[in-house]
Amino acid sequence: MEVVTGAAHLAVPPGSQAVVVKNLYVSCDPYMRNRMTKHEDPSYVPDFVLVNFGVCKVVASGHPDFKIGDLLWGMTGWEEYTLIPNPESFFKINHPEMPLSYYTGVLGMPGLTADIGFFNVAKPKKGDYVFISAASGAVGQIVGQLAKLTGCYVVGSAGSDEKVNLLKTKFGFDEAFNYKKEKDLNAALKRYFPEGIDIYFENMGGAMLDAVLLNMHLRGRIPVCGMISQYNKEQPEGTRNLFCLIAKRVRMEGFIVMDHFGEYRKFEEEMVGYLKEGKINYVEDVADGLEKAPAALIALFTGANVGKQLVAVSRE
Repeated sequence: MEVVTGAAHLAVPPGSQAVVVKNLYVSCDPYMRNRMTKHEDPSYVPDFVLVNFGVCKVVASGHPDFKIGDLLWGMTGWEEYTLIPNPESFFKINHPEMPLSYYTGVLGMPGLTADIGFFNVAKPKKGDYVFISAASGAVGQIVGQLAKLTGCYVVGSAGSDEKVNLLKTKFGFDEAFNYKKEKDLNAALKRYFPEGIDIYFENMGGAMLDAVLLNMHLRGRIPVCGMISQYNKEQPEGTRNLFCLIAKRVRMEGFIVMDHFGEYRKFEEEMVGYLKEGKINYVEDVADGLEKAPAALIALFTGANVGKQLVAVSRE
């Protein structure tokens, strides 16, 4: 990746309903790695189109519903200014009193992902035993706290002792472990879930998924959110323990958050309430400057980030 400098015309084409936005924050998310791969069979996002969700301010508008100065979040470019031909896909920010960066995370796509995956797909019950991999990331940290608010027992895995401590002290997980220090993931899960796992929020894939399958409880649920351990592999690892889905009557279901954007406004109000009441804590890892975006994205796959990774393009 490289930084390219060019001229930007801060005006919309005559007669169009486009808007021009100034990007304030852009999000780094693991799924972007899939955009950087040639797929023989089309993926759910286009190949080699490196755009992502961000927070922005309208600086020019031809659309009657979007005024100059409006704060929005939606799919924007990794650039200082972006022309948005169809701004109807963007959400206006209803709570500018909150940190605007939150709309790349807890109040944006990752937060809604956590909510939809946990409540709509996993369908939790009070007392469920919940396991979350990549638990300190943008989605995992929210899932764990929603699970605690629901009355579940929650364990998370992360890739450093610092992140494990964060899960237990900042986010209120009952237990957490550093998966990189575990020689036998199956044994580790049996240690934390002697009776089995009711809900596994899947963010990792690979060896972790294989070990979890052996430890699922009867009629457990696995919402499949991501598989970050597999995105950089030329040949994805196979999963050997899928028969457990049959033997234990486990339901494993993938989901795409964009299918649920119709539920966003209800989610936004609930999550703002949780944040203001101190029921949900949130941690961000902010890189300053668009030129740092490539390194920030790579940080997701080396485990260097702590919390939600984003880039501040302009802190205006």
